[in-house]
Amino acid sequence: MAEKEQVKPIQPNSSNSVPDEPKNVQELATYSLLEGMQGRFQTMSDNIISRIDEMGDRIDELEKSVADVMTQAQAVDDADK
Repeated sequence: MAEKEQVKPIQPNSSNSVPDEPKNVQELATYSLLEGMQGRFQTMSDNIISRIDEMGDRIDELEKSVADVMTQAQAVDDADK
């Protein structure tokens, strides 16, 4: 039986976690695919963080509004007594 050729994974170099120059078309395609995935992941991550920050701001505004309503309700209740 013929043995299958083992494909070695791309190993990052120690200085900047970018693989050495691709040695063949398969490595180049894999590197390009991973680079694109990393870019999309970073974009999605940035969008998620931005939305979480916006939600935090909205929650802060809602808490302030609820506190204002509670203060007004207490004033009305005190006036009725």
